[in-house]
Amino acid sequence: GIEFIDSYVFNRVEHIRFNSTVGRYVGYTELGLKNAEAWNKGPQLGQEQGELERVCKRNADLPYRAILDKT
Repeated sequence: GIEFIDSYVFNRVEHIRFNSTVGRYVGYTELGLKNAEAWNKGPQLGQEQGELERVCKRNADLPYRAILDKT
């Protein structure tokens, strides 16, 4: 399967991450936890899920098809 991860890092510390396997934002710092809670209730969550569909799933078949075409 495909896993889409979008991490938000500041000063080499990951504060928050969207993980498509989990399907929501997860916070790793105090600020990240607060943002994750807000972002999971707002339009950001739908935007991340849209990126999974728009970029990842649409392009996932390309390398596989290229391999099949060469065999």
